[in-house]
Amino acid sequence: WQAKAAVDKARQTIAAKIGAEASEIIFTSGATESINLAIKGVFELYQVNGKHIITCETEHKAVLDTVEYLKSKGAEITYLKVNSKGLISLEELEKAIRTETILISLMMVNNETGVVFPVDEIGEIAIKNNIVFLSDATQALGKIDIDVKKSKIGLLPLSAHKIYGPKGIGALYVSRKNPRV
Repeated sequence: WQAKAAVDKARQTIAAKIGAEASEIIFTSGATESINLAIKGVFELYQVNGKHIITCETEHKAVLDTVEYLKSKGAEITYLKVNSKGLISLEELEKAIRTETILISLMMVNNETGVVFPVDEIGEIAIKNNIVFLSDATQALGKIDIDVKKSKIGLLPLSAHKIYGPKGIGALYVSRKNPRV
């Protein structure tokens, strides 16, 4: 009972920090597992609508490895380039969208450069086109404000050790409404 109470408290704390409901938080063994679960899950569930995924060439290796694996399962991947400031072009993102696009996976904060992506604008583009938006917030949690509802984020991977928590603990936010994933 004490362990359950501790897990429930942790779930509520994380949810409050990102503007989510506690029931939308799933614990994993780390951000890599959260990313794998999210991307592969979207592909499995939504591939009846299409098999196109948009990401960025500077994404974390966990994202890049997962989408490369999905290519062997029939996924089509578009890799957006970044400009000299490390940002994608929102125009290029919109041009890359197809009727069969099911996922946009773009990090919130780059793990090497610290560049903060315009997630509010990306979320608007995703929701307008009925596409799931995954934003890896591993480097963002505790450093910048996160509001998954405002940003229209459907999936948000997190890692405990980046905020001085124990290694081997991660979380995945899965939106249950607006948008429902």
